[in-house]
Amino acid sequence: MKIAILPGDGIGTEIMAEAVKVLKAVDLPFEMETALVGGAAFEAFGHPLPDATLKLAKEADAILFGAVGDWKYDKLERSLRPEQAILGLRKQLSLFANFRPAICYEQLTHASSLKPELVAGLDILIIRELTGDIYFGQPRGRRIAVDGHFPGAEEAFDTMRYSRPEIERIAHVAFQAARKRDHRVTSVDKANVLETFQFWKDIVTEVHADYPDVALDHMYVDNAAMQLVRAPKRFDVIVTGNMFGDILSDAAAMLTGSIGMLPSASLDANNKGLYEPSHGSAPDIAGKGIANPLATILSAAMMLRFSLNQPEAAERIESAVSQVLAAGLRTADIWSEGTKRTSTSEMGDAVLAAISR
Repeated sequence: MKIAILPGDGIGTEIMAEAVKVLKAVDLPFEMETALVGGAAFEAFGHPLPDATLKLAKEADAILFGAVGDWKYDKLERSLRPEQAILGLRKQLSLFANFRPAICYEQLTHASSLKPELVAGLDILIIRELTGDIYFGQPRGRRIAVDGHFPGAEEAFDTMRYSRPEIERIAHVAFQAARKRDHRVTSVDKANVLETFQFWKDIVTEVHADYPDVALDHMYVDNAAMQLVRAPKRFDVIVTGNMFGDILSDAAAMLTGSIGMLPSASLDANNKGLYEPSHGSAPDIAGKGIANPLATILSAAMMLRFSLNQPEAAERIESAVSQVLAAGLRTADIWSEGTKRTSTSEMGDAVLAAISR
């Protein structure tokens, strides 16, 4: 089993080091190869996704990704910014289905911004279409307007678009995922305003006919955002487009207490995937040894389950994380009075010890 290790920038190298040592502890025949990506790759090769890194990602059975980005690269032209690496990998590897679980561990209900009774037992799976929508739609750019409210003024434009096959395949993924959970899917759209999402709603409804055992409801994205903070446990599986999914999954992350706890998976049609924490590169805390590595460690567990067909090893890691939290160990982002504050490496060591036990 070959794993491409792409640490990236900021805290990416720190959290990746902890995930790698946890992976080694499950004692499986991994071949792990590391490559530069993001700002680190730009510094070395002049591009955030060098050919060698892309080649490794294509050859690997799965990719474990840290985080990319730094404010110092914000003035680069868009095609050279670190974030283009992750967009390029999604496109080149056809990673169209993003799984973002939002799970509130019993020990962390106090860390949520919502009342404990609203988040206790929370377990939502957000499935985000990842290679279409306004992020990839063409045409896009800047021009001088010839019509609209201010003809002759400079304007910028992006194109929101979805094809039938793109919507059908993500809908199938959502309904199949729901069959392994509570058999409920909420499709989030903006069909009252956008033609693209009226089309989305129509196609999801058609696909639903193949899954009579799964309940389907539709919700406008603004209402979905409100319901996530009003009554989040009403959701089981949420399926939505690229832009709405980007926003809602980050909102759902904070319901759990910290985005530093949440893994994610981006899969192709054959379950090959890129696995990464839901948080970013956090350059403001890089090198301080205080970043939470648990999202990356849990992403490694997802990788074992979905792409490498090692569910028992995945469960060992997830159980170890639960044991560490139950023991009261906390990084700064989830620390509270009465718990023990730990560093990045100390948290990784604790998970490692729990696996060994």
